Amino acid sequence: MQYIAFKVSCLEAFREILIAELAEIGFDSFLETDTGFDAYIEENLFSREAYEEVIQRYKDPANITVEEGKIEKVNWNEEWEKHYDPIMVGDQVYVRASFHEPQPSFPYEILINPKMSFGTGHHATTFLMISQQLEIDHAGKKVLDIGAGTGILAIMAHLLGAAALEAFDIDEWCVENGNENFDLNDMPNVRMGQGTVREINPKGPFDIVLANINKNVLLDEMEIYASLLSKNAYLLLSGFYEHDGADIEKRANEFGLKLMKTKVKDSWAAMAFQKL
Repeated sequence: MQYIAFKVSCLEAFREILIAELAEIGFDSFLETDTGFDAYIEENLFSREAYEEVIQRYKDPANITVEEGKIEKVNWNEEWEKHYDPIMVGDQVYVRASFHEPQPSFPYEILINPKMSFGTGHHATTFLMISQQLEIDHAGKKVLDIGAGTGILAIMAHLLGAAALEAFDIDEWCVENGNENFDLNDMPNVRMGQGTVREINPKGPFDIVLANINKNVLLDEMEIYASLLSKNAYLLLSGFYEHDGADIEKRANEFGLKLMKTKVKDSWAAMAFQKL
């Protein structure tokens, strides 16, 4: 399997936006660098037209320059070891890779050996979702993680005392990596499924549903999310910009979900809803 690799240099303020835009058109792995980021996509999934549209739209305001090349399937863990630093969510959560030293002063420690950047805690949406989780009682609860990526949110739910966990993602690499991360965090009984929420057809009701995906998918699947919730259950959503929050809230309200809290970081938002 060959990948097309792009070394993108850009203004720091546009890094997260560009990563999100490229993820929308099929790029599945990113490595942040001092001058921007590296982006990777399977050659057979690459649309030159879609790529050029994104780059041209941001080229001038983001001061973009790009180097392009081809590579064989990458050992993402090896690449991440060169670039990946631990992150902290307040003074509560420490997210590290296995090659970093532990920090016992944090109440919660998550081990992530990532194959991709989304879901490591470095991206604002993952940081925000964990922040929302810390404010909700997970003890003894049944939790569903939709589009689980590296599995980090499911791991957080486990650490917060969830009694039952289900997680799935559409990407084969995410499933493989998620299960590796579950094992690293002493969760051998949790296995990640592969598919969309319609394909997996999880059986509710759930006490907490987590979905960090993107605006269009969230709007399309909102009715399903609501149907999976028990009364007074929580739906935590992210993967969209702050200015898209009104559309997300409007759609959620259609299915009896009330907005409880919004958190914002670097123009990204995470919303916590409750089914009344």
